[in-house]
Amino acid sequence: MLASKLSALAVSSSSSSNLFLNPQNRVNLSKKLPFITNPSLYNSLRPIVELNFRKNTSSRKMNASASSRIVSPRASAEQLKDPDQLIDSVETFIFDCDGVIWKGDKLIDGVPETLDLLRAKGKRLVFVTNNSTKSRKQYGKKFETLGLNVSEEEIFASSFAAAAYLKSIDFPKDKKVYVVGEDGILKELELAGIQYLGGPGDGEKKIELKPGFLMEHDKDVGAVVVGFDRHFNYYKVQYATLCIRENPGCLFIATNRDAVTHLTDAQEWAGGGSMVGAVFGSTQREPLVVGKPSTFMMDYLADKFNITKSQICMVGDRLDTDILFGQNGGCKTLLVLSGVTSLSKLQSPDNAIQPDFYTNKISDFLSLKAATV
Repeated sequence: MLASKLSALAVSSSSSSNLFLNPQNRVNLSKKLPFITNPSLYNSLRPIVELNFRKNTSSRKMNASASSRIVSPRASAEQLKDPDQLIDSVETFIFDCDGVIWKGDKLIDGVPETLDLLRAKGKRLVFVTNNSTKSRKQYGKKFETLGLNVSEEEIFASSFAAAAYLKSIDFPKDKKVYVVGEDGILKELELAGIQYLGGPGDGEKKIELKPGFLMEHDKDVGAVVVGFDRHFNYYKVQYATLCIRENPGCLFIATNRDAVTHLTDAQEWAGGGSMVGAVFGSTQREPLVVGKPSTFMMDYLADKFNITKSQICMVGDRLDTDILFGQNGGCKTLLVLSGVTSLSKLQSPDNAIQPDFYTNKISDFLSLKAATV
């Protein structure tokens, strides 16, 4: 999939190359687990980076080689006019949640009827969100509260992706994860049997900056996971920084780098990328991103459900996460204008990411279908 190999990886440093991998009991990593650093940090052509994990029995270190490809400009997106043709061309629809299914705690009009239509046609539905504040179980309750019948098995949040990634690399049982984030990450780590510290509880902690003060940190922290955090403070930044910079081999994992999120339907709010950016700024270390547009979740879903990626349509409201996520996975893509992306932004000459189709909202599946009858 990727055209050329680089001799060094920007996300690796002397400490990040040692990932505590045990070559003797490693989970099947013959498949590549790709990770994508935030495209917006680079140019508009958005290079994509993959990490390849290989055995090195002598050093027991991760040998990270990188490949990159440049996303070529695509033809302009086509406005969706025949939803039946798109529906019939795929087996699975992957939906982003914020801006597609709901905004804040308010359901977007027509969503229940649209999901019912797709299920009636025998389509598999999967819901993928970069929001790490909830676990899959907690998201299941949110769907239920909004009147949607969605099972936990159909939900994949970036909080789950962080725990799944750590399990996939056999994260050592004697190591801990420091969490800059909310309850969702903690619950998923607990379900995975991974020790953790931090989270919302550290939101009340303060540093007394006085002469000679030295902040201590846990030397057994082997990974720092950073997600959206409404309790973000200087204590967390400093603790995460110490772990990443001073603990040999400590991983820096980001659930996502979204610039904004929908906490309410009234306006956009600073997203998880702002928390990740603070830790990046103090460590000068690029994180491994497990949420969209990284294809880690896409690969996980394809394996779990035995899905052919060309038989998937990714539906989302963000160009640089949702649509890029689908394109990186080889899926069809549909942009909805019910979230962060406007038609003018989509059609701007500065935008290099073009979905296959665009429409106002997912309930257009119903209205457009009716119009063609």
